[in-house]
Amino acid sequence: MRIVLSDFMSLDGVVQAPGGSKEDLDGGFAHGGWSHPFFDPATMGAAVGEAMSTTEALLFGRRTWQSMAAAWPGRAGDPFADRMNEITKYVASRTLTEDDLYWDNSTLLPADDAVGAVRALRDREGGDVQVMGSPSLARTLIGADLVDEYRLMISPILLGGGKRLFPDDGQARPLELVSATTAATGTQICIFRPVR
Repeated sequence: MRIVLSDFMSLDGVVQAPGGSKEDLDGGFAHGGWSHPFFDPATMGAAVGEAMSTTEALLFGRRTWQSMAAAWPGRAGDPFADRMNEITKYVASRTLTEDDLYWDNSTLLPADDAVGAVRALRDREGGDVQVMGSPSLARTLIGADLVDEYRLMISPILLGGGKRLFPDDGQARPLELVSATTAATGTQICIFRPVR
């Protein structure tokens, strides 16, 4: 299986709280919902649909899983929502228990070795395991060299601070640009893969 990171990102690399004003207020982040003005349904919606067509499972950190679990079950009846609800979901958390996982088809990864569990998923046959948001988990996976593809929607806005996707560890990680499309809003839809 391939590990694919999918993120809305500002031009200065911020991925925090793209979807809602109260999504993630850590660090006093005041720009929640920043991606909405830059969402072009025709181009970006198609890109999201394309990514989901090859996705066999979703992988979340705790905070993103809780945000998604609070939103998607109530949207049943829409094809994308139905897919989100029926797909297998893996959750990396040190604080949640199996009893906390009320969203259908959610499974908790071992708290003491989430990276090992992701590595085992990656070694299986199958489609993509897509990581949506989850910047702390994403940085860990990048640091462990477990990411096979980056699907980034880079919007023309500078947020001046917030959570970023990439580790700040001084290590160079060359990437190959596989495709790039410009949405009507100026958002760049880019797919990158590591050069191995």
